Amino acid sequence: MRLQNKVIATLVAEGVEDLEYYVPLMRLQEEGAQVLTAGLDLKPVKGKNGLVIAPDATIESLQASELYALILPGGWAPDKLRRYDVVKNLVKEMDVAGKVIGVICHGGSIAISAGIVRQGERVTGSTGIKDDLVNVGGVWTDEPAFREGSHVWGRVVADIPAFCRELVRALTE
Repeated sequence: MRLQNKVIATLVAEGVEDLEYYVPLMRLQEEGAQVLTAGLDLKPVKGKNGLVIAPDATIESLQASELYALILPGGWAPDKLRRYDVVKNLVKEMDVAGKVIGVICHGGSIAISAGIVRQGERVTGSTGIKDDLVNVGGVWTDEPAFREGSHVWGRVVADIPAFCRELVRALTE
């Protein structure tokens, strides 16, 4: 259990992609991590495919200094979450601290709004946000998953196994 006692947060809102939430959550728990599900409030949210997810914490209650890593799953949730300063500030603080941020599918829209996509950084995600990622200076890379600095990028649901491998590698090195 390589991530024993490490606290990792996953951000959720209504319409989060269920598989991009649950599969990394379970994979990280397998490694011993304590994975917190954080929402804008503590009300349960319904995932894009209908599964109900109950947050453990509010995003506002999270402190970057207390987190080992952050996961930004896709679906429709990122478009909602990116509108809140509390979300953008947490993502920025994690990035400035050099902590691992896992970004999959539409999760990249939060990274864009938080201003953490660096000029020339390799990025991937849903083709639905490809232009947005490129327009902020990212270099679109059509690969299932990879690590770029402290960012772990994943393309889409079908690439979750590759995303999880890269994420665990980044968290255990």
